[in-house]
Amino acid sequence: MAEDRPTQETRAGFVTLAGAPNAGKSTLLNQLVGAKVSIVSPKVQTTRARVIGIAIEGNAQIAFVDTPGIFMPKRRLEKAMVEAAWGGVSDGDFTVLLIDAQRGVSENVQRILDGLAEQKRPIWVVLNKIDLVKKENLLALAAQLGEMAQVEQIFMLSALKGDGVSDLLEALVAKMPVGPWLYPEDQISEMPNRLLAAEITREKLFMRLHQELPYALTVETEAWEEKKDGSVKISQVIYVTREGHKAIVLGKGGKNARIVGQMAREELSELLERPVHLFTFVKVREKWLDDPARYREMGLDFPKG
Repeated sequence: MAEDRPTQETRAGFVTLAGAPNAGKSTLLNQLVGAKVSIVSPKVQTTRARVIGIAIEGNAQIAFVDTPGIFMPKRRLEKAMVEAAWGGVSDGDFTVLLIDAQRGVSENVQRILDGLAEQKRPIWVVLNKIDLVKKENLLALAAQLGEMAQVEQIFMLSALKGDGVSDLLEALVAKMPVGPWLYPEDQISEMPNRLLAAEITREKLFMRLHQELPYALTVETEAWEEKKDGSVKISQVIYVTREGHKAIVLGKGGKNARIVGQMAREELSELLERPVHLFTFVKVREKWLDDPARYREMGLDFPKG
């Protein structure tokens, strides 16, 4: 409730979480917000568009922007993702660079550091997955990063386990500009429910199909019908580019699609706190990667060329 808000001056701002693919940005975002607002998968390039998760800590409200992993794009979709990531960095008040401590300063990480240096943006570095790295290697990596001029602070944490996350959040509160909160007190994400539902189904496809998952796959929520009994009927389309990919998604006798649908329905019912009737259909659309409408549905700008 608003009357419970601390009486001291409020703070609010945007913090961009940047990093190479699979650094753990979405896992960290969910930990910072205290709820699931971004899908998570071991597969690289899971996050395709910017996702905003909103955290409240004391008198501060922080809007965390989870960006796609930054790498050298080859396909049109990858170019759109990387453009969205750099757009998130430019729009934020502050940037946190997440680095997988196991991989250290990889080619992709160095590219991001160089890009941030060009923008003359001070950054905080977060070394993630520290529970998987020997202490002496971790200290050497921190020393290497500490020599870089634009690196103001270095934090070490495990986003998966939550270790060290509260220290980062507390430090970020002090960096936020003084000003009114940007979102209603009970809002935890800027993502519309239709897009959230599509993302949840896409996550379950990652979990079910593993290495078989076609890269050129997307999920769209076509219809959202509020029922009189308080439940919601959701109809979704899973787009793939080939008939062979459709067969993979469906599985023998439609088994994969049924299991994915059940997993997504259960999680959506929990997140939305009401019964969900979920219907999924798999369609082949060979040229969806060249269709601007599909990019808009994902929250991405359609890149030229």
